[in-house]
Amino acid sequence: MTEPQLHTTLLLVMLALAVITFVALQFVTAPYGKFTRRGWGPTVNRTAGWVIMESPSVWTFALCFALGGRTTDDALPWVFLSLWMLHYVNRSFVFPFRLRGGAQNMTLLAAGLAFVFTAANGYLNARWLYTLGPGYPPGWWTDPRFLGGVALFLGGFAINQHADHVLINLRQPGETGYKIPRGGLFEYVSAANYFGELIEWTGWALLTWSLPGLVFVLWTAANLVPRALAQHRWYREKFPDYPTKRKAVIPFVL
Repeated sequence: MTEPQLHTTLLLVMLALAVITFVALQFVTAPYGKFTRRGWGPTVNRTAGWVIMESPSVWTFALCFALGGRTTDDALPWVFLSLWMLHYVNRSFVFPFRLRGGAQNMTLLAAGLAFVFTAANGYLNARWLYTLGPGYPPGWWTDPRFLGGVALFLGGFAINQHADHVLINLRQPGETGYKIPRGGLFEYVSAANYFGELIEWTGWALLTWSLPGLVFVLWTAANLVPRALAQHRWYREKFPDYPTKRKAVIPFVL
């Protein structure tokens, strides 16, 4: 099997797994965060778990960038790299160390499955951009898909960062437990952080105009939308005064 064939096969497998994941998450909530519970095997320190499961996106993308043949064509490959790293360096090496709530654990199963996904996803996207894909025309810088995609990506990243800031600062250092998040898009949805990620990776799919980018945003939706709905139900059950007009993940819609 040639690498292009392997890449296509892996892409189709990822798409199929996104469908399976979406269906499975209608019945089972992934055991991490507020939904961590016994019966899912050994656990690992939450900070270490986040680094383990997110960092493959950094090194697989960086390796494919370094090995690719298009990194000196113009600045466009560096823009792709910069945007990807903007999200994943933060998610891998900054965000986990900002979390509060005491020495919590996550299941090793959840961290391991995420590790496999992020490694494969980083490879699929970067290898397409830097080696296997058809490349981009000289005018891609001014193409509406590129410009609109960058705007969506940066807007989604800003939403995600603000939501993370709100959630992290719900607790004072040493505090545990949960509170109702307020402010920003939390006035409209329970999972403003997930909404930001959906916008972000929709922008990525648009600015790269690639099948790996499309599969990634579909996978993101398959994973995060069911979790946002479960989180929304949890908030409404936990807090009798929870805002009734607040949606789960998409303002005014869902």
